[in-house]
Amino acid sequence: MRIEKDAMGEKLVPENAWYGIHTVRSLENFNVAGEPVPLAIVHAIVQLKAACATANEQLGLLDPNRSQAIGKACAAVLSGAHDDQFPIDIFQAGSGTSTQMNVNEVIANLAAVELGGKRGERDLIHPNDHVNKGQSTNNVFPSAIRLASIQLCHQLEAVLDGLVASFEEKAAQFASIAKSGRTHLQDAVPVTLGQEFAAYARALEKAKTRVGAAGLNLLEIGVGGNAVGTGINTKPAFRSHIVKALNDSTGLSFKVADNGVEITQFMTDMGQMSAALRLLALDLLKICNDLRLLASGPNTGIGEIRLPAVEPGSSIMPGKVNPSICEAANMACIQVIGYDTAVAMACGLGQLELNTHMPLIGANLVKSLDILIRTCTMLDEKCIQGVGVDEEKCRQNFESSAGLATILNPKLGYDRVAALVKEGLASGKTLKVLVLEKHLMSESQLARLLAGAFGPNL
Repeated sequence: MRIEKDAMGEKLVPENAWYGIHTVRSLENFNVAGEPVPLAIVHAIVQLKAACATANEQLGLLDPNRSQAIGKACAAVLSGAHDDQFPIDIFQAGSGTSTQMNVNEVIANLAAVELGGKRGERDLIHPNDHVNKGQSTNNVFPSAIRLASIQLCHQLEAVLDGLVASFEEKAAQFASIAKSGRTHLQDAVPVTLGQEFAAYARALEKAKTRVGAAGLNLLEIGVGGNAVGTGINTKPAFRSHIVKALNDSTGLSFKVADNGVEITQFMTDMGQMSAALRLLALDLLKICNDLRLLASGPNTGIGEIRLPAVEPGSSIMPGKVNPSICEAANMACIQVIGYDTAVAMACGLGQLELNTHMPLIGANLVKSLDILIRTCTMLDEKCIQGVGVDEEKCRQNFESSAGLATILNPKLGYDRVAALVKEGLASGKTLKVLVLEKHLMSESQLARLLAGAFGPNL
């Protein structure tokens, strides 16, 4: 162990730890969530620290040796080599100070060793005076949430593109397969299986657009604004220098906040992203439930499609196969909806110049993005790409559906079709069979009428 001092006294710190006394105090105080702040946020803070060091050097506020040592330390952390040095619980000081200081200490100690010093020595590199120069948790932490969310958002958009493409491929594959539509879970006018899958693809395209639109507001960041967003104790050019250095290192297009005070207090941009993720989760819930219904059976349900078998479905019923991928996706989506509820509440619970619920907001937002990235990937690769169809079942359901009567109405009249429906229920014959048996229409006439029922997209 080594002894470190701060304004509150002395503490023992593990000799091999890259963190310092503030982290030790936080570990003693906080252990409620039982899990640390997501590494995506930690790494985003580190990226901001590197950008701030560059800005401080450019403005003559940090000498090149210290700036370069901080930069090397940040690169080492971003490589993943020190991920175990960031153990602070999610539920901590409301602005994220505990994690912010945890990061400052790790970077400072790595940089001190780089300059020939030892861990815990603050003369060469001080966690507050050098690593945190010109910064406050109040603007670094929310800026890190925005950075981490944007980076994950781009990953989500990419996997959504893949999922949409798989649905579109199935839509083309199933374009000519007629089946019964269903409203209120009752037979309705016919559709094609391709039309159903094309609707799923379009819904997810719109969900991706909403996520992308929410991401645009996250590109405005308040880093450099200090405690309340006014930029106290910093040079006027500090913020623009930070943003340029960050954009140069990430390839992204962040911009200085239009109003530093507003962006420090209001977390609504993050709430907007969380809401967009909730809407995506709702669409995925609906799609997965549809797939489970369409695949139900196989003998006593709808059974029009076949989902890939990924595991035995029962410990007691031999041969049973369940829609496990869709079930897992449903649970994931429910979790995202729960996270969004917490984010929404936290966004509205800021007071005066600060929102003191940022660790919760950031953790839930990042976890929602992570979950949806993995959910969409799983759904695409293990389910949608392998969906099959029982064409005979689709045809039987289509021809026996009472919804077929609606198509016949304009040609045969309501009363005659109603009589055919009644006769079909009594005899077990389909409407198609009855129409042909009674010579009410020829086979070609009926085929043309049915083809027209699916609209111009068939």
